[in-house]
Amino acid sequence: MIIGFIGFGKVSKTLFNLLDSKDIICITSPEQRSDKTVENIRDSGIEVFESIKEVAAASDILISATSPKSALDVARKYGGYCRGIYLDLNNISQDTTYEISSHTDNLVDGAIIGKIDSDNPILYISGKHADDLLFLNDFIKTKKISSNVGDVAILKMLRSSYTKTLSALLIESSEIAQKYGLEEEFFDILTLTEGENFTQKSLSRIDNTLANSQRKCEELEEIINCFGDCDLIMVRAALEKLNR
Repeated sequence: MIIGFIGFGKVSKTLFNLLDSKDIICITSPEQRSDKTVENIRDSGIEVFESIKEVAAASDILISATSPKSALDVARKYGGYCRGIYLDLNNISQDTTYEISSHTDNLVDGAIIGKIDSDNPILYISGKHADDLLFLNDFIKTKKISSNVGDVAILKMLRSSYTKTLSALLIESSEIAQKYGLEEEFFDILTLTEGENFTQKSLSRIDNTLANSQRKCEELEEIINCFGDCDLIMVRAALEKLNR
């Protein structure tokens, strides 16, 4: 079996390391990739093809893990060359997922919940070909939600709505606490009700959000596009905060 990756950031690199089997060959291409991605590819030892088109055509499973902003463009360019399963792991809306399905056959909608490099990430999948990917449970815990493409996208958006809005609130509250010299005490009193690991998790969440603010903003914009007819006061406020 050949598994191809479009994009080779943290998610793809970690999945490649998890897919440790003599029956699986993993491939990718540095074409149009950033210097950091090219470095990841070189350091990983993954098999390299000259073009993404070649990767798409050769893959039994093609995994798109790029960014919300580029997910649809990637599908437009390369989805038609994929004759196997096209697994999209980007944090995109249901509508974007539906549009991607028009550019490739055999789309499976996916999401990795939890830090990909943690001990217990879970891969959620939906789509009529989702059953064909349940063998991935041998490498990463894999759960099928339904046979409907788009169901995982909705869950991704709902989770992002909660986590990114919460992150923006944590950033704002901790900034105020710092202003008054009470940051440590602020997290101490929250720990009393939120659990003993709350401070560590919160600081990690804040650091991750600040380090990846552009991607987080893209994801919040996807949420607004997905649920634009709903009351999204908190989501819009979080987007405004992160854009600053």
